[in-house]
Amino acid sequence: MKAYKNPASTIDLIYVNSNNEILLIERKHNPFKGYWALPGGFLENGKETLEGAAIREFKEETGLIVKKEDLVLIGVYSNPTRDPRGHVISHAYTTKSIEGTLKAGDDAKDAKFFSLDKLPLLAFDHEEIIEDYLIWRGGR
Repeated sequence: MKAYKNPASTIDLIYVNSNNEILLIERKHNPFKGYWALPGGFLENGKETLEGAAIREFKEETGLIVKKEDLVLIGVYSNPTRDPRGHVISHAYTTKSIEGTLKAGDDAKDAKFFSLDKLPLLAFDHEEIIEDYLIWRGGR
């Protein structure tokens, strides 16, 4: 039987507030240290669902709470070169609402809102993910 090397799974979470601003985190570590990114991270293998990882990672990196029933899958990103650490498949979600107070934590050096019309330099393929989100929601 052939042995398969499986890609890792991550989640990225998009939240846009009523002022049409998107929540991003500044990466504390490489790869892309100092770049801005969607909050997210790796699925804990054998321990959680993608939705569970989205809830956990969002809270760890932003201090904010999202509920499973508010998560909507926007797309799946599987380009083998999207992450310099290896083949990583990301599952991008959006959420309708958040609770709590914004505070960067875990792998995030900072967390803040940016106008969708003036985004900073983004890590990975997050610009593509945000563009797909904008198409999904019907434009800017």
